[in-house]
Amino acid sequence: MITNPESENIEVMAKMILTAARTAPKAKGRDSIVTGLLEPSDIKILADSMDAMAESKGEGFGFFNRNAQNVRDADVVILIGLKTSEPTGLNCGACGFSTCKEMIGQTLVKADFNGPKCAFKYIDLGIALGSAAAKAKDLCIDNRIMYTIGAGALAAGLLDADIACGIPLSVKGKNIFFDRK
Repeated sequence: MITNPESENIEVMAKMILTAARTAPKAKGRDSIVTGLLEPSDIKILADSMDAMAESKGEGFGFFNRNAQNVRDADVVILIGLKTSEPTGLNCGACGFSTCKEMIGQTLVKADFNGPKCAFKYIDLGIALGSAAAKAKDLCIDNRIMYTIGAGALAAGLLDADIACGIPLSVKGKNIFFDRK
């Protein structure tokens, strides 16, 4: 008999979750989503990067440390990001500029994330993240979407993206990503 075999499937299920992100609807059918499944050695790099960000950002950013501990305690961590320089061409103004051409002409801001980007691309990322979280729920995998994981991953060079979020995944008796201090 194999006891408690459920954790043996977490990597396969993580790939299913990333499939849900990949196949999520995209504006004008153009896919700018990038995904990643962290190796165990990457998880240490990510958590250390998040701790360093907490220190460099100063008071009020201790939640980076808390989330870094969640990363260390997770069974698997996935990344979902956006890499694009191409707007949808709608000239809708949602990015804060009158035309797509005007937005493209702006100096790129490089902070936790790089922008500005087309607002529809941000919506695409949100839909992909929501699809991933929904698939994780369908598979009964504990999860939580975290901006801090995405910021830490980009700072550590773990994903080539302009903006990203991470989703730690866990198969334990209680969801470790809630009721946190």
